[in-house]
Amino acid sequence: MTDVALPATERLYWTQPQAQHFDAEVVATDGPHVALNRTLFYPEGGGQPCDTGTLTWNGAAVQITDVQKRGGVIWHTLTGDVPPPGQRVSGELDWARRHRHSQRHTAEHLLAQAFSRVLPQFAVQSVSMRGSECTLDLAGQPSEAHAQAAQQLLMSMLRHDLILDTQVVTADQLTNFPLRRPPQVSGNVRVVLFRTPDGEIWEASACGGTHLPRASMAAPVVILRLERIKGGLTRVVFMAGEEATERLSQVYGQALSLARSFSTSLDLLPLRVQDTRDELTAQTAETDHLRRELAAVRWHGAAHQQIVGGTFTCVQLDDERLLRPLLDQAARQPQSVTAVVCSSGQCGIASSLTSFPAGTLLRAWLEAAGGRGGGRPELAQGQTTSPSVFLETAAAWAVQNAE
Repeated sequence: MTDVALPATERLYWTQPQAQHFDAEVVATDGPHVALNRTLFYPEGGGQPCDTGTLTWNGAAVQITDVQKRGGVIWHTLTGDVPPPGQRVSGELDWARRHRHSQRHTAEHLLAQAFSRVLPQFAVQSVSMRGSECTLDLAGQPSEAHAQAAQQLLMSMLRHDLILDTQVVTADQLTNFPLRRPPQVSGNVRVVLFRTPDGEIWEASACGGTHLPRASMAAPVVILRLERIKGGLTRVVFMAGEEATERLSQVYGQALSLARSFSTSLDLLPLRVQDTRDELTAQTAETDHLRRELAAVRWHGAAHQQIVGGTFTCVQLDDERLLRPLLDQAARQPQSVTAVVCSSGQCGIASSLTSFPAGTLLRAWLEAAGGRGGGRPELAQGQTTSPSVFLETAAAWAVQNAE
């Protein structure tokens, strides 16, 4: 796409942000891309996805799937036929998509301002509104308590129904506004303001995106979680508007279903879940204890052969969950080497004889039996493709090293 010698596109999405239809003239084409003299279609930028919709002329309608700004020219990517330069066309936005994007962008401004008012060092480093889960990357490492304070402040301000005010000003005039962050552009700058009903500026930022005429139209704004990311930043993940309402409704339904499965109420669900976790923890501890006891019984009940420097024990298991407890039990036995193999193929060796390192033995036996594994001199684990050959290899080794 080229914008050489082309006039800048008139941005109707700034001057008529609530319009859904417009008429324009084609000024240039480049393959599937069309430049118009004026457009309602917002080009991708500032963390906000582009608008989509249709372009119609002479009774034909084609889809606009992408919109990009190059210099001052806005290019529209079409899926079908391309109108020639000079052709009069009509455009129609996918309004549901635009409205979602405007809700996200409005919420981003307001939530960023709320964090800034909680603590000024929570400065925005980057934003993304490309999906229903939007993000603010903040400096200053805000905590969960800070996020809760910011959300409560924002909820309070949404009840005041802040009003959108946009102005295009010169760089010299920017000092007249309490901008939250320095602008990233030069020359004339579009300033987006949200004012209280009495005219006080609550939020001010240089921005070229689309927003809602009243802040309350972005409600609810819900912080979903905080994530620590590289660079010492904190990512605030949030949702806004209908998308947030849908998510909250979904979560409510899931919570209600879970409460019913526990035969309790939503209010008591956290306590019921915690009780269940405590019960599970206790049962897991008891099960682990019983497995350790059973492992000790299995080891002491197995046949022990005399080898050079100590004893050799080989144990076969059907339950692979006993493998590690039995190896741990065996590793505590003095002057011994123990081999354990499960019917599933999991296997291991424990050795307290320095002359027979477990890791070395396991690798050698698995080379013969097939499989992979390794470990430390005192304990090694692996997986064999042939438990029977592993047992034969262990038995042959015991004979070779018999005392």
